[in-house]
Amino acid sequence: MRKISICGLAVFATVLLCACVISMAEAQPPVGGVLPDFKLSMPGFADKGYLGISGFGSFRIPEIKAKLVIIEIFSMYCPFCQREAPNVNQLYEKIQQDPGLRDAIKIIGIGVGNSPYEVDVFKKRYNVPFPLFADGDYSIHKKIGEVRTPYFIGVKINPDGSHQIVYSKLGGFEGVDQFLVTMRRLSGL
Repeated sequence: MRKISICGLAVFATVLLCACVISMAEAQPPVGGVLPDFKLSMPGFADKGYLGISGFGSFRIPEIKAKLVIIEIFSMYCPFCQREAPNVNQLYEKIQQDPGLRDAIKIIGIGVGNSPYEVDVFKKRYNVPFPLFADGDYSIHKKIGEVRTPYFIGVKINPDGSHQIVYSKLGGFEGVDQFLVTMRRLSGL
C-alpha cells in the first residue's frame, strides 16, 4: 500500500511539474502577438530625447518613436544579466553608429523586482547607455508571463501606432552582429 502511495505521489508531482512548465511557456510574450498593456514612468530629459517621447507621468512602449524597440527584461541580481550587459551595451553602440538604424531601433531595459535605486546601481556599475526602468512590484513582470532573466523582446512599431512582437526569447544572444541581423530581418528593417 505504501509503494502505491509513493508511486501515486511521484506521478502527481510529475504531472504538476509538467503543467507548470507548459503554462510558463504559454505565458511568455508570443511572437506575432502584442505586448500586454503597461506603462513605464517618464524618464529624464536625455532619455526622453533618445526615445522620442514627451510629456509627464508615464508612457507605453508603442509611443516610442522607433520602428523597433528591443526590451531587455533583467534583474540587477541576475549573474547572467550582469554578464550580458557588455553585449547589450555593444549592441546599443552599433545601432547608434549606424545613421540608418539610430532612429529606427531603440533599446530599453526593465528591472524586474528592482527599485529605482537598484536599477540606477546596475546602470552605473555596467555603464548602461540606454534607459532602464524599475518594476519593483513585479507588475510588468507578471503581465509578460513572469519570464526568467535575461529575456529579450523585439517589438515592431507600425506607422499606425499598432505594434507586434517579432522576437521573444530567454537568454543572451550569441553575438552582437548576428543578433542585430536577426532583429533587422524580423522587423523588416
